[in-house]
Formats: sequence, structure tokens, C-alpha cells
Amino acid sequence: MTYSIIGRDPDRGEVGIAVQSRWFHAGQDLAWIEPGVGAVCTQALIEPGYGPGGLDLMRAGHSAADALAELTTADAGREVRQVAMADADGRFAQHTGAACVPACGHTTGRDCCAQGNMLAADSVWPAMVTAFEETDGALTGRLLAALDAAEREGGDARGRQAAGILVRPAGATGTPWEDRLLELYVVDDPDPVAELRRLVAVKRAYDRLGAAFDLVARGQLGAAADEAAAAQALAPADDQITFWRAVMLGGAGRGAEAAEAWREAISAHPGWPEYLRRCIAAGLVPPEAAALAEGPP
Repeated sequence: MTYSIIGRDPDRGEVGIAVQSRWFHAGQDLAWIEPGVGAVCTQALIEPGYGPGGLDLMRAGHSAADALAELTTADAGREVRQVAMADADGRFAQHTGAACVPACGHTTGRDCCAQGNMLAADSVWPAMVTAFEETDGALTGRLLAALDAAEREGGDARGRQAAGILVRPAGATGTPWEDRLLELYVVDDPDPVAELRRLVAVKRAYDRLGAAFDLVARGQLGAAADEAAAAQALAPADDQITFWRAVMLGGAGRGAEAAEAWREAISAHPGWPEYLRRCIAAGLVPPEAAALAEGPP
């Protein structure tokens, strides 16, 4: 009832999983990654225990193939399971049970493996691998390209509903939230892959906005305003980014640009002036930006 791909960036060491399914919130129990250990996809008549179980075995030194063999041998329901694993050495292992609903199957490629069941055609998983291999750039874009390729081949035979994407670094940082380079889910949408792409762009925009806040903290207000503008380019309709871009422009002394951004922000959400006044009272914005709160632009 799902198609998925595990992919690696051999240069950066990052590992990611992307998935789409005609099932609510697909991905929450399907995709498992532990930095420096491996990744697991468990689907069809899903047994979530393959996720932590596979990671435990790979953490103990088992290869992906050995971990998968041990878990499937012990699973009485293995013929209705579909499981893929990747270990820290870049080796892949896959299992598609004989009782999985067709079209179903799996294949591996360069730095990736793809698998699916209950699909429209048996061309889906090979197309995913081809798209991943032929797409340049960062891992996230290559994973999304694989989902797009699956959709062009018909995707899930039952239609579309949910999607997800996870990306983890080569090794654990010791700070779990910093290991979540990317983790986004579309839980219920008629076009989940397109929505997932939109969310990836919004995530990138907010990453840039976060970088702008870091620059503000270092007193680099002009650079912060430029970084906020880069964030806005990734999410043009996001009025919260517009609000902070106006504030940072004001703080940098770029009054005309700040006023224009301010008009855009309050046109989208009239509550921004009151919020700005509260931020000023809390000392959260540069004093130079306070002029924006003094009245209508």
C-alpha cells in the first residue's frame, strides 16, 4: 500500500527516506533512521518492530542483510511484509513477501533502494531508482525526484493521501534535535507529494529566517535583513517572514524597504502591529524598528 526509497549522499554521508501512500499519516511507523547506524522502511501489512529491531541489530554490528534475515526468519507474518534496510556501510537489503499485494517488488541502485506494494505498475520502483540516480544536487531533492517519478508511473493503485521525508546526518551529534536535518509529513492531502515539496521549501525558508535571527544576535542587522529576504524568496506568501523581514530592515536603517515590507505584512494579517508592540516591550526587536509600530505605514 506504499512506495518508498532509502537514499544516501556518499559525499556528505547523509541518509534519507521518502515515502508516499494511500493511507493516513504514512511514514510515522514506516521510516526509521539512526545516524551512523542505518535506516529501515517497513511497509505492506506493516510491522513497526522491524524499525527499532533492525537498528538494534545494525548498531550491534550486523550488516543490513544479516539484520533483515534474522528478523524475517523470526516473523511468522513475513510473507505479508515488505522491508528494506540500509546499514552504515551503504549496503542495502530488501524483502517483499510472497503474499504482498501486486504490483509489488523492490530493486537497488547506486546509493539507493526502492520498494513498493499495492502499486499501479511494476515500473514504479525501478523508475524511482532511475530518478534518484539521474538527479543532481542535495539528497532531499533527489528523494523528492524519486517520488515524482513514482507518481508518473501511476504510484499507489488506490490513489494518494500521505507522504513523508526524513534526512539524517552521517553520525549522531549527541543532540537529537540537531540530528533531524529534515523531518516532514503530509498526513492527509489529495496531492501529498506536491504538498511535501511545498513544505520542504517552507522549511528551507524558516532555516534561513533562523539564520537571520542568529545574525541579529551578533549585531549584523544588514546581513540579517538580506538573509530574511532570502527566506522570503523561498516562501513569498508567508506573512510571518514578511513581518520579520520588515523588522530587520527597520533595524538596519533601511526605512523605505522596511515600510514596504511592513505594508505587505499587515495587509496579510492586521494583528502584526500589536504583536510588534509586545515584542518591543519585551526587548526582542532592535530599537530602530520601533518606528514601524508608531502608526499606519
